[in-house]
Amino acid sequence: MLLITTVAYSKEAPLVSIASHDSFFSSIAKHCGKAYQGKVTVDNSQSDSFANKTLVMHVRKCSDSQLQIPFHVGTDSSRTWIITKTGSGLSLKHDHRHKDGSYDESTMYGGHTVDAGWPQAQSFPADQYSKELFIAQGIPQSVGNTWQMFIYPDKFTYRLVRQGREFRVDFDLTKPIEVPEAPWGY
Repeated sequence: MLLITTVAYSKEAPLVSIASHDSFFSSIAKHCGKAYQGKVTVDNSQSDSFANKTLVMHVRKCSDSQLQIPFHVGTDSSRTWIITKTGSGLSLKHDHRHKDGSYDESTMYGGHTVDAGWPQAQSFPADQYSKELFIAQGIPQSVGNTWQMFIYPDKFTYRLVRQGREFRVDFDLTKPIEVPEAPWGY
């Protein structure tokens, strides 16, 4: 009697990516575990939310497909930027939490790359979830948001642009600082 057995192999689908996205992602990941101080270099709003506050980015958690980067504004540790490889580009989400760790009503907004960008720069126009969130929250001007991130050997930049609005923070990558406490909810 002939006994035939079959062996089933199960592989996950590969996470595909392109060179410019990989290079950008890897350049940030090289800073994993380090924190850097920044300063507002452009802000054409009337808000003083960031004025006279210590600004710190901390490349806190890194995997092959995701980077978690808390952005501390003074004693406010509510913000974490999450960059994720999606298989069709890169996603940027803003995870906002309250001090008790609960989610802010304005959380996980962001965007997705729509082109190759560059190894040093990527743009994330607002995604549909974010647009609907902004409308529901009564801030329709934010529907046109595009977030940009730039990574160079000596500087990391976070920038928000939309019609009539520009905000930019530059971080000095040549001078690591003491790592802050975990962001709220982490």
